[in-house]
Amino acid sequence: MRSVAGRSTGRGLEDQNTQSKPSLLRNRPLMAIIIVYCVFSLQEIAYSEIFSLWAVSDISYGGLSFSSQDVGQVLAISGLGLLLFQLMVYPPMEKSLGLLVVIRLSAVMLIPLLSCYPSIASLSGLTLHLVINCASILKNALSISLVTGLFILLNKAVPQSQRGAANGISMTAMSIFKSFGPAGGGILFSWAQKRQTATFLPGDDEMVFFVLNLVQLIGLILTFIPYISQNQ
Repeated sequence: MRSVAGRSTGRGLEDQNTQSKPSLLRNRPLMAIIIVYCVFSLQEIAYSEIFSLWAVSDISYGGLSFSSQDVGQVLAISGLGLLLFQLMVYPPMEKSLGLLVVIRLSAVMLIPLLSCYPSIASLSGLTLHLVINCASILKNALSISLVTGLFILLNKAVPQSQRGAANGISMTAMSIFKSFGPAGGGILFSWAQKRQTATFLPGDDEMVFFVLNLVQLIGLILTFIPYISQNQ
């Protein structure tokens, strides 16, 4: 009798705990963070697709005329710089400035950085390689600051018992947005190459990075949603 009573009591407590958990879809701070996370993820995957296409494009189209080996070297150096940034720079920066400030500051700095990319195509030789490597390292460092900060805010928006489900929802939503990135980036780049003689943002580089900056600006504006600042 005692064992039966204990089981029924345990089941009752489990049912109460299940019923007492708030719905994640009604968690406004969580949903706001996921939306911002998805926008920045879309921009990041589109940039990754476009960068390689832009780098190997001919100079006459506003590209860098890089070989596949040159692109690989840039990506490898950027990866090394990103590792050092995450280990040595991001932790003290986050502690001194706070998550939300780091996120917004990174989003703001990415806009002028991406605006400089078309001008990089006018360089050549060693100067070109040095500048594009530095720009790529900085771009990846700022992007990882955004993603890391949003990921931490996302986990702060829910109790520990719901973090697994919250991360599952965010990963699903992010994957959906990321699925549009490569196709959208390729279509955008192909369309921009046909605008070599356009009066507004001619060439493939200016229009492409203008659109990337536009998505970046939308993400930056969304970081000012009041619900996000509640979980800092």
